[in-house]
Amino acid sequence: MGGLDGVATLVHLARGGEIGESHETPHSVIVDEPHRQVRRYGTAGQLTSSREASTRPVLLVPPLAVSADCYDLAPGLSVVEYLLSTGRVPYVVDFGDMTRDDRHLGLADFFADIVPGAIAAALTDFDAGQSTGEGIDLLSWSLGGTISFLTVAADPGLPVRSITAVGTPLDYDRVPPYPLVKALMRPIGVKPVSLALRALGGIPAPLVRTAYRGTAWQRELKKPGYIIRNADDTEALTRMKAIDRFQETMPGYPGKASEQMWENFIMRGELARGVLTFDDVTVDLSKVAVPVQLFGSHRDAIVSWAAAHHGVDLFTGSPRVEFTTVETSHLGLIAGSAAVEQTWPRIDEFLSSL
Repeated sequence: MGGLDGVATLVHLARGGEIGESHETPHSVIVDEPHRQVRRYGTAGQLTSSREASTRPVLLVPPLAVSADCYDLAPGLSVVEYLLSTGRVPYVVDFGDMTRDDRHLGLADFFADIVPGAIAAALTDFDAGQSTGEGIDLLSWSLGGTISFLTVAADPGLPVRSITAVGTPLDYDRVPPYPLVKALMRPIGVKPVSLALRALGGIPAPLVRTAYRGTAWQRELKKPGYIIRNADDTEALTRMKAIDRFQETMPGYPGKASEQMWENFIMRGELARGVLTFDDVTVDLSKVAVPVQLFGSHRDAIVSWAAAHHGVDLFTGSPRVEFTTVETSHLGLIAGSAAVEQTWPRIDEFLSSL
């Protein structure tokens, strides 16, 4: 590769040019409603094969303020493709974009309504309307894991067989800079921030995208050099552009949910203690009575290893809690080369052992 080729590629991308083709694994939409679209990935043949092999389906639960594309990022970086390769049929519930009109949505809307509805829809589709008595496996990244745990704890009778949470924060006192923020806010209480979030109607998408890029500042600084070095490597640049598109399409946080995260998770530390109160609903995480698998990383700039590992002590009602350390970035835990080599195979081992 010549230097001029690298510079030309850098200029092309800086002007908004594309490299390679956008990626989307073939899928069917089985529910198409606002904030609760459910998609089934794979072909009709793969669905039939999975049914005949009695391999249970997997429901992917995304984080709030993150596109569901995190699970189908790019060729070779798609956990959807990997699950299909193991004979499992993946479904995803897509919360969609959040605007000021969605400011009324609280966490209970997700864990007591939207996700249970997605579980029911996926199982009805997979089991072709037959009640098999067998559950679905939940696989989540980041805050998607929090929603999954709240969902099962709020209704332990849901047909869920297991929960896998990748890079999920379960103790915000172990996630910098929240301990400092708590100390600074303690004299004036939670209300000023809560009122600001209410006035904004949540955390707007542009702010979410800027904050996420800020956590990955090293990647942004190294990007020009990476482009020049890989000017002739279409696959590498396609993956880079897929991550850029992912960052550019992050939706915002709905107002009520962002207030609850601030008050319940950060300031009151209820998530870490395992008992949370949302309006008139109390959720006890000790009621999670299914096998749990957790992942964390010391290199994760968003969720500390300790915050993710806290789940080992938190889920006292689970018959089995496993934790795996994969040293990579936050996104890398679910959609990076380390995920391909370590996270995904470990998920497969866990699900196969159930």
